[in-house]
Amino acid sequence: MTINVVAAPLFQQDRPQPVRHVRAMASDRAFHTIEQSILICGDATRAMGLLPSGSVQTVLTSPPYWSLRDYRAEDQIGRDDDLQDYINSVVTMFAALRRVLRDDGTVWLNIGDAFTSGNRRYRAPDRKNRARAMGVRPPTPDGLKAKDLIGLPWRLAFALQHDGWWLRSEVIWYKTNAHPESVRDRPTKAHETIFLLSKSQDYHYDVHAVPGSGGRRLRTVWTIPTEPVKRSDDHADDHPAMMPMSLAIRCLSITGRSNGVVLDPYAGAGTTLLAAEQLGQRWVGVEIKSSFVDLIEQRLAR
Repeated sequence: MTINVVAAPLFQQDRPQPVRHVRAMASDRAFHTIEQSILICGDATRAMGLLPSGSVQTVLTSPPYWSLRDYRAEDQIGRDDDLQDYINSVVTMFAALRRVLRDDGTVWLNIGDAFTSGNRRYRAPDRKNRARAMGVRPPTPDGLKAKDLIGLPWRLAFALQHDGWWLRSEVIWYKTNAHPESVRDRPTKAHETIFLLSKSQDYHYDVHAVPGSGGRRLRTVWTIPTEPVKRSDDHADDHPAMMPMSLAIRCLSITGRSNGVVLDPYAGAGTTLLAAEQLGQRWVGVEIKSSFVDLIEQRLAR
């Protein structure tokens, strides 16, 4: 596949220091340096091969959650693949990511849990959450029962730890305005998990960047509401799982550097990239679905 690179200003000319980016397709041609922000349309693992070794300071990413969404993208993960295959895919991508991360670099990994399907090969829309509908769904993993909570975040965290990553912290993201669920036999889920991982034992972490309640050091439960999605006339912003900007800015403020590069290998709607932009950091975003790449460019241009 040939690379298609277009450098273009993303902001109107009357704004100070207009940011430029490179849009590319995943290919065998690598970037020798990251002098400006880069947006890549393609597979995350393959795209890691385009980036220079030790070029990224911090990563903030949220892979497609297993069995929860169908993004209708070729070669997507999490829709109908086996649970272990899904975990292996993320671990393999992280192994490729390790090369491009600085020795003092870190990864914030946001990952949601899921329940087994009971071998139903579809998921009906919840009247309170229509985006949950799926026409194809993975079967119940071996060793689990119908309606089991899978414990996916920790299964993935342990797999990454086994592969050599330092597992430094578990953060509970408490959503005060979590989506309601039509369930009557368990509490409604109102949190997600964020892991802080590092490449080395020692890494960059600014303990003063984000103070906790009462001026104390930041704790591991973060109360951050989800943010309403701004819809355009053509529904271009219809991404079903956008990360709040305030959450992204918090993570990047703690482990990013003003002259560093931020990476999101599963860029989705591009919130990580917008947060890096707001903090004055260069970024690299990788997204497999071309319409989401278009969405990212639209959001950056606003």
